[in-house]
Amino acid sequence: MSELVFDRVSVRYGSRRGGLTAVDGVSLTVPSGQVVGLVGESGSGKSTLARSAVGLAPVSAGRVLLGGTDVRHLTGRRPLQMVFQDPYSSLDPRMSVGASIGEAMPRGERAKEKRAEVARLLELVNLDPDRATALPGRLSGGQRQRVALARALAGKPRVVIADEITSALDVSVQGAVLNLVRDVRQRLGLSMLFISHNLAVVRHLSDVIAVMYLGRIVEAGPAEQVLSDPQHPYTRALLSAAPSWNTPLFEDNGGAGTADAEPSDPHRPPPGCRYHPRCALGPLARTGRDLCRTADPAQDAERRPHLAACHFAGEPAEPKGTHT
Repeated sequence: MSELVFDRVSVRYGSRRGGLTAVDGVSLTVPSGQVVGLVGESGSGKSTLARSAVGLAPVSAGRVLLGGTDVRHLTGRRPLQMVFQDPYSSLDPRMSVGASIGEAMPRGERAKEKRAEVARLLELVNLDPDRATALPGRLSGGQRQRVALARALAGKPRVVIADEITSALDVSVQGAVLNLVRDVRQRLGLSMLFISHNLAVVRHLSDVIAVMYLGRIVEAGPAEQVLSDPQHPYTRALLSAAPSWNTPLFEDNGGAGTADAEPSDPHRPPPGCRYHPRCALGPLARTGRDLCRTADPAQDAERRPHLAACHFAGEPAEPKGTHT
């Protein structure tokens, strides 16, 4: 089993009075052999959730399970590996490419076997095996990210977490890296949590899409359904802002809403629905909707399509210039 489950996970930093709950009671499943795309703007908690799975962020409540086992109880080889955002800081500049990849391999292999495996992994990520002797400083950003992927695969994982792995790359190489990730995942049958702030990126990779806002999942479901029929107004805002290499994801719907407003302070999230100060369906846009200010829509999200944390999920936004 290679199913990764976040079971009501919370991550909190600092004191109770002045601290920050970066992830707040998140439940999310990465099914075996599938890709879950996790999207949301900067500061939403995506990377913190990912780091909680590999022990780099403290889990203050809940559990992260891999194949039914709490990841904190896993010993020996780590079947869960992560590829980080910045290809320039994730590799030791003093270690050769081959040494970095070999360091992640299970112990006990002979030197000759390790060299052969390093060569195989470099070929798998479309790099010349001769690159094994090179230092990271001789590589481009795209090449470094391929090495980081090869290093993650060297641990023979069942699940890979990819955290914004194209955001630091030139646009000209982003597509090539995304195609590589998709091909490698399919070839190896891996499960993957793919994190991005850009829905135009995850749409090409994901079986499931989850949308995160201020530490919580506000919508999740099959990728095709979420993209074609988004239920939460924040998902719609992300879709309307998402660039595409070919055509827009959606036609202009009039630009209704207040999503261009600044997000709330994560240290002091608003009561009720956390999105209501920016929402095109909430009390700033519609009269008589004080419910959004007082009642948390996450409490009964299971009864709505895509588990949408919105009291008025699926309701169309108003066109510009109209008020109810």
